[in-house]
Amino acid sequence: MTTPMDDTFDLYDLRVEVVAPVGARLYCGAKVGDWFELRGEMLHLPPGQGFSIYSLASVLPLLAAKQRATHPHDWMSTDAEVACPDPNCPSRLRITRIGTRRFSHAETTAVPLATSE
Repeated sequence: MTTPMDDTFDLYDLRVEVVAPVGARLYCGAKVGDWFELRGEMLHLPPGQGFSIYSLASVLPLLAAKQRATHPHDWMSTDAEVACPDPNCPSRLRITRIGTRRFSHAETTAVPLATSE
């Protein structure tokens, strides 16, 4: 008798928040405290708040890696702030892991897992 293979995996939910020195002038259209969350593959913003596509582009390549478990000494585990892409803007985007979510491989892709026999 065979038991079904566990095809689950966990990803972190992330919050990305705008931070800046007190009194700093921001040029990216953001306000300190603006945020979005990444839950699975879905981006969630609070009602009525926008987010610069240029700021989003600067942080987007890191989000999939930040969602995954990493070694405690890996820089992906320790470094959390990304500079605004405008060199004159002092804001940063702080990425925080806020919880985990469990997924099933079969529910996220049509490609089957390899079976070991």
